[in-house]
Amino acid sequence: MHLPDPFAADPIKFTITRDNMDAHAALLTGTHKALLEGYADTFKMNVYPSHRSCAQPDFVYEANRKNALTGMLTDGGNGVDKAIMGKPFPIPNSGYEVLWNHMLGFSNHKLRRQFAAIIPTPGGDYIRYAAEDDAIVRWNDPAVSSAAELDNVMAYYILHTLSPVRVAGNVILVHETLNRLSDPRKAWQYSPGTRRVRRAPNIAYDNPGTNTDGASTADAFGGFNGAPDRYTWTTLGKREAYIPYNNYRLHSDELTYDELVQPRHLNPDHIRYERHRVWMTEATLKPTARHIYARRVFYQNEDTWNIVAAELYDARGELWRVQELYPMVAYQVPVCATSMGGVYDFNNGRYLAVGLINEEDPINYFATELNEDRYTPQTIRNIGR
Repeated sequence: MHLPDPFAADPIKFTITRDNMDAHAALLTGTHKALLEGYADTFKMNVYPSHRSCAQPDFVYEANRKNALTGMLTDGGNGVDKAIMGKPFPIPNSGYEVLWNHMLGFSNHKLRRQFAAIIPTPGGDYIRYAAEDDAIVRWNDPAVSSAAELDNVMAYYILHTLSPVRVAGNVILVHETLNRLSDPRKAWQYSPGTRRVRRAPNIAYDNPGTNTDGASTADAFGGFNGAPDRYTWTTLGKREAYIPYNNYRLHSDELTYDELVQPRHLNPDHIRYERHRVWMTEATLKPTARHIYARRVFYQNEDTWNIVAAELYDARGELWRVQELYPMVAYQVPVCATSMGGVYDFNNGRYLAVGLINEEDPINYFATELNEDRYTPQTIRNIGR
């Protein structure tokens, strides 16, 4: 079922707008300052009481304790070894370790969902992309006791696009690796136009993300994913800030897409912000590397280590886009989940909202019917047909 909001009765403590943002500047991320200034007439932040609601099974906390003693980086920060199941670096000592805490962690072993992606025009008109995806996260396999047992494959993933008609039937298969430099991500794509499965090395870095209409990059899905090798990663410390948190309303089947989607940004009446501690991480493009984002600043919630906000700068050093991710706790697992996110483009006034489930079936965190034999090129050829 779509999860009822346990904090629905909470009152709004106060609302931040462009007019009063200076009084709250010390607790605003750069992401939210940019949104308040860029969309001064429509964007606001409703701040609610804070609840440190993130919860995970006891065996995950036990894994975190072990990882704190054993987890280690490999290949200059491009891989992880010795840890398993939970966050690999519960007590991080570098920007790379903070990043890997975002990319790895508990999400349950097998998952399946249907979701929508929407890219409105500046006037607010939109076409809904519908897709279904499923994954086996081998990092979270209860039967695995060490990263060495994974044979460097930490997850299997399939994405099947359902609509609109012009892209329906496209299917992507990904084998995500732990060491992403010596053994990069393996990806395949089935195209109904050619009826062929081909290797897809372009599902990485700054290539356009699937079903994003060029509004985001492949490595921005979920905040950041893939190999970190094109950037130098530096932690900027921790601070308190108003961030998206406990966003049950955004995932509710009581909220339609027409109510949520508006020109330039999502309807802020339905977004919940709370005061929490975040870690700031800066990614600076290496002189020898290429990427459309020359610099990125990430804010990671200390309770989950997941990215909740980001600033994306172009080659001139100008702020181009910002990201928000909207977490909640799937308390039936329990898992600290981030299904939905937004990418806002200040150059063209468009944005991408991805991971919407309001008008879709609920997320299945217990998809025990999935097995590893499913994640093959032949399978995605059959799915596409």
